[in-house]
Amino acid sequence: ELFSTGSAIDYLQTKTAIIASKYPISGSFVKSIDWGNYVLANLHFDAKSTEIITQDMLANLSITKGLVYAGESIVTKGEVINQDLYQIIFSLKREHESKIGFRGSFRVLILGQALLISMLFLMLFLFLYNFRREILSDNRKIIFILLLITIMAILSSILIKRNIINIYIIPLAIVPIFIRTFYDSRLALFIHLVTVFLVGFFVPNSFEFVFIHFIAGIIAIISLTNLYRRGKLFLSISLVYISYIAVYVGIAIIQEGSILTIDPYSFLWFAINALLLLTSYQLIYLFEKIFGFLSDTTLMELSDTNQDLLRQLAEKAPGTFQHSLQVANLAEEAIFKIGGNPLLARAGALYHDIGKMNNPYYFIENQASGFNPHQGIDYEESAEIIIKHVAEGIQIAKKHNIPEQIIDFIRTHHGTNKVQYFLRLYREKYPELKDNVSLFSYKGPKPFSRETAVLMMADAVEAASRALKTITYEAINDLVENIINYQQIEEQYSDADITFKDITVVKSAFKKKLLNIYHARIEYPKAMPM
Repeated sequence: ELFSTGSAIDYLQTKTAIIASKYPISGSFVKSIDWGNYVLANLHFDAKSTEIITQDMLANLSITKGLVYAGESIVTKGEVINQDLYQIIFSLKREHESKIGFRGSFRVLILGQALLISMLFLMLFLFLYNFRREILSDNRKIIFILLLITIMAILSSILIKRNIINIYIIPLAIVPIFIRTFYDSRLALFIHLVTVFLVGFFVPNSFEFVFIHFIAGIIAIISLTNLYRRGKLFLSISLVYISYIAVYVGIAIIQEGSILTIDPYSFLWFAINALLLLTSYQLIYLFEKIFGFLSDTTLMELSDTNQDLLRQLAEKAPGTFQHSLQVANLAEEAIFKIGGNPLLARAGALYHDIGKMNNPYYFIENQASGFNPHQGIDYEESAEIIIKHVAEGIQIAKKHNIPEQIIDFIRTHHGTNKVQYFLRLYREKYPELKDNVSLFSYKGPKPFSRETAVLMMADAVEAASRALKTITYEAINDLVENIINYQQIEEQYSDADITFKDITVVKSAFKKKLLNIYHARIEYPKAMPM
């Protein structure tokens, strides 16, 4: 025990007082001693030496107590928690909180996450409402999108909470692959962002996780074109794998300052991730059947002219088949120019007139022999036969399991237009009668997409172009302008998301294509005998 001078004197005086009370004879002598004359300090404070020792101890002080290895069991069920175990569990809690950036009660954490998730889905709703409203009105489409997001979130949550395997094995890039296949790049990017941010709430190192998957998703969207070519999917997934590695290495260098500290197993997890992405090709087919979607691969199969239904069309109505081929070429070229789906437009054009197979000779393109069955029957009956090919086409398509998206081209390619030829003949023959226009009008509906609207234009323009006696730029220009302008006046495009600018581009594409189709040829001389 150490004493200061004052505390030492007090201590001695207390002790001598006790002695004096026990021994009265000598007590007076003891009490008279002046301890201040005898107590001297023999220990002095050395500030310099103290500072040196203090700094040395601080330098060697460990900020941690003990070490827990990865995979090591901390506590088992039923085990009593002692002070050491409590410190380990408490340090684990603090480490987890520091990674997720939160220190508070579990209920508050859940409330915060619920608020953020609600904001994410609100942003998704606003995006769809403003830019893809047709998806909100289609239960199949909205269920598919929500199902994708939910499955990835639940799968990620299970893997993270149970620490089953590395989080980078989660193939989040499969979401934009699916959305890009069935929709478009812009929607794929937005859905990918929502999914990545949602999963990012559950993972440690959220910024690193979100950034890596964000870049990988963008690479997948940009590189994923022409999915009907299987090699394109392999190329896209290879680029995704390279982007995973590049971004991961970049972040590791920034955080650790060296490439040597990178865990080589991370490259294995990314490779497994890429292999899982390959399953998207099979899953796309599954989702097509479940939700009734159309992929580029299916559209390519439908566009194969060796398909049974198209072969029947070529045999029963060869003129209609050739007309459909030309309409397909026109529609595909035009829709490509305005940013639609060329494969969908082509497939729809090939099937739009299959209803003519039931009565092929009532349509002029199949009257190669010169026989016209309309002669001798009423104009109303002729119009009914012509109009009926739409309903019959729908029946044939459904019988052959043609997708609903293709059937839409059949039911809308005439909209609510009139059979002008027979209506005009009827009015000329019966000028005194009040004609019933509904007998000469198609039942609709009108086109409701860019692709179906362009098909209506291409169908009318191609059919009319065959009646041109002289093929000149002026003749084709007037033909295209008159037909499409008339359809606009009749408000046939009022339900389609097509702009005046789009229509101008379509007109230009038609004119150029028709000039190429009807290009002039030189007259070859007769073969001379050798």
